[in-house]
Amino acid sequence: MLKTAVGHSNDPDSLSAIAEVLDRCQQSLSGASPQAGILFAGIDFEHTLILERICETYPGIELIGGTTDGEMSSILGFEQDSLTLMLFCTDNITIRAGIGRNLSQDLNLAIQSAIDRATTGCTEEIKLCIALPESLTTSAVLILDKLHQALGEKVPIFGGLTADRWQFKQTYQFYKTEVCSDAIGILLISGSVLFSHGIASGWYPIGNAGKVTKASQNVVYEINGKPALEFYSHYLGQLPPSSEYPLAVFDAKEFLYYMRAPSGVCDAEIGSVTFFGDIPELAIVQITETTHDRILSASQTSMKQALDNYPGKEPAAALYFSCASRRQILGTRTKEEHELTQACLNSALPSCGFYTNGEIAPLEEQGISYFHNETFVTLLLGEA
Repeated sequence: MLKTAVGHSNDPDSLSAIAEVLDRCQQSLSGASPQAGILFAGIDFEHTLILERICETYPGIELIGGTTDGEMSSILGFEQDSLTLMLFCTDNITIRAGIGRNLSQDLNLAIQSAIDRATTGCTEEIKLCIALPESLTTSAVLILDKLHQALGEKVPIFGGLTADRWQFKQTYQFYKTEVCSDAIGILLISGSVLFSHGIASGWYPIGNAGKVTKASQNVVYEINGKPALEFYSHYLGQLPPSSEYPLAVFDAKEFLYYMRAPSGVCDAEIGSVTFFGDIPELAIVQITETTHDRILSASQTSMKQALDNYPGKEPAAALYFSCASRRQILGTRTKEEHELTQACLNSALPSCGFYTNGEIAPLEEQGISYFHNETFVTLLLGEA
């Protein structure tokens, strides 16, 4: 069966923090040797030292991770500038790590390199991918498109973009003992794995829908043939576009939608709005609104969806990917997100997660994965 262990420390000293994390994990594992792990770390730690200690303790571990805008776990709940690690022990599930470097220079090569590393010596069918990409150098939508092309659209992709505590200067991705930037770390999982997921944002569309008639990646110039700023000002008046009023971007069926948050960058002269993710031309969009309580309840909705869809009796672990914008808006109430997920459980479940610069998950079960803003993603894992 799949056995997981979680360690979490808010000690600011890197050596002390990883010692505490590893001690907690070793107690949980009772001598078992983990096959793989995921590390989420605050931006100011000595990451190389931490990775070396993990790999010294567990030689050959398939390890990825990245820097964050906040961390959460079943040990400490929500923390900032902390260190949390989830380890996976299993005999019937294969988990392999890969790294793709220099995303902004050659995206195709980077994605293929990551997959090649993670599939070396593995002939089993890949069931899912966990991805932790760079967030500042390359379009996340393009990264996800290339992953889908390389893995096939039947392989669901989950994860989040690495962050740097809302500084938007440089984020880091981890692979075994390496600390990288402008890279993507992945875990490819095959074998008798069971999984389910849930997504929710707490924002709801209001007003009339519009069609994006002119856009270039994450800059929208026109909606309904008029400046994008006019679309916003019709509903917000003098208020500028902000992450509190993201767009709902509808999928091809025009039923489900993902969120796109304005970055705060606008050009008043031409009326363009810049977002934290690409929006395709001809997409149907709507302004959304919410309240703090609705944002918080979304984490519980996400967890309930995942539990309702889980194909086995009980999951062995939960991974959470929540948006840094949610943390910015929620402020001191951020800790309630993780607390609400735990309220859905009848017994303790090892969990780990981080606040991202964007989330990755399908909009529905068996669907292709999308890049999201301001969304709470739950991924449950177990073994058949």
